[in-house]
Amino acid sequence: MTTTSRLPCDEASVRHGDQETPCSASQKRWVLAASILGSSLAFVDGTIVNVALPAIQRELGASVYQAQWVVESYALLLAALLLVGGALGDRLGRRRVFLIGVAIFALASLACALSQNVQQLIAARAVQGVGGALLVPGSLALISAAFPEDERGRAFGTWAAFSGITSALGPLLGGYLIDRLSWAWAFAINLPLAAIVLAISWLRVPESRHGEATGPLDVPGALLATLGLGGLVFFFVEAPSRGWNAPAVVIAAAIGVAALVAFVVVERAQRVPMLPFELLRRRNFAGANLLTLLLYAALGGGLFFLPLNLIQVQGLSATAAGAALLPFILIMFALSRWAGGLVDRQGARRPLIVGPLIAAAGFALLALPGTAASYWTGFLPGVAILGLGMAIAVAPLTTTVMNSVDADAIGTASGVNNALSRVAGVLAIAVFGALMAAVFEPRLRAATAGLPEEVAAAVWQQRDRLAAIELPAGSPGAQQAQAAVHEAFVAGYRWIMVVSAALALASAGAAALWVENVGQRPAAAPVHRRAKGSRLGP
Repeated sequence: MTTTSRLPCDEASVRHGDQETPCSASQKRWVLAASILGSSLAFVDGTIVNVALPAIQRELGASVYQAQWVVESYALLLAALLLVGGALGDRLGRRRVFLIGVAIFALASLACALSQNVQQLIAARAVQGVGGALLVPGSLALISAAFPEDERGRAFGTWAAFSGITSALGPLLGGYLIDRLSWAWAFAINLPLAAIVLAISWLRVPESRHGEATGPLDVPGALLATLGLGGLVFFFVEAPSRGWNAPAVVIAAAIGVAALVAFVVVERAQRVPMLPFELLRRRNFAGANLLTLLLYAALGGGLFFLPLNLIQVQGLSATAAGAALLPFILIMFALSRWAGGLVDRQGARRPLIVGPLIAAAGFALLALPGTAASYWTGFLPGVAILGLGMAIAVAPLTTTVMNSVDADAIGTASGVNNALSRVAGVLAIAVFGALMAAVFEPRLRAATAGLPEEVAAAVWQQRDRLAAIELPAGSPGAQQAQAAVHEAFVAGYRWIMVVSAALALASAGAAALWVENVGQRPAAAPVHRRAKGSRLGP
């Protein structure tokens, strides 16, 4: 950065990571604004894309497995490279890497909007994932660098609350544009928001990095993580359509497992790994990240299938489906700052137990609606209870992770936690897709057995489209066939919500067993040096 773009607390933060000369109240507000809007790019994109999937399936003729790849190509690159993004921010400057990430994300969003087929869209989404991997950890690391420990709980609570508001408006506006114009607006809507983030970050946000965060990037680790996750995702996404014994599927699974084993070996041998295993010796860091893995698997997998149910089975428009999660987001907005303050006053353990337990109840309620359910009585109670549980958990979870490491590793800590939440979603969507197919196909076969042979055959040929199966309205048995499709989809959907509830319960157990009831950063085990002058982790 040029000297004209530096702000008063830049130099101290560049030298020491935490500000020796604290940022002013005005600078803290600008940091929060940039972080909230930058994070919202990724959050809004995820929620809008889920709402847009039925339109993408219809207009691009995509199967449900291709629709999964529209989500997974983004999430896979994001998850695999988040650790690199956090480490780059610690080394090169958190604002600089954040700016680069926002720019890449914006350009990729434009490419998504201009895609002419599903293959182009999947490729553009992968590039979006690279941009997201740079901007997401940077958004939290900027807050940690600008705010002292005793202010971070409320700062993260504010970040979670206002990120929730932008995440609420995004799907609502996106759904309206999808209904009125095209699915492409699900991506084009990112462009003005990205322009605002770039302007605020360049003009008002101080630079921060740690002077000791040097050394080579862990490129082998990043490649192995990408290959390992990619192999497992390919296995679960493609197996239902290609067959579980198909050579490509078996090879992908073998490569994925081998790459992840190699990742662990390589990381333990690296002088400066992107995943320092020493961090996992810190009780709060390990417990909070296990909770993240379980809870966000439930959230990512469950919320992938909820809009498909609302639009393709219940008959809601994209606008209405985008509004369906408003209670979830508004509850998070109303309570997140309060929940963040709980950590500063009482510690994190209790909200990290209670929040996931309430979220589990929300998932259980979402398993109840049938094929002709009212949103108000069938879905709203579960959505609201799920929002309450997540509101209680998110800010304390973020604060626990960031306060459990030293100042020179906050970018890495943010990257690890965000990576785990994305890995959880990547794997959950893939595994839940396989679970859906395992339930959907037998139910569909049985339900269409009594239909005219040509109708049953037409339905079976489209089985990879799940609830998006279409038949000519006037064909004999079309109405019965559509009812059978919906019943089969809801049967699979219910299993997914039950599994999501079980994962949320398990995450509450992780908090009870491993998270210490402290509000401030606990005394941490030292991160041992392997070479003179260099720490493990950036």
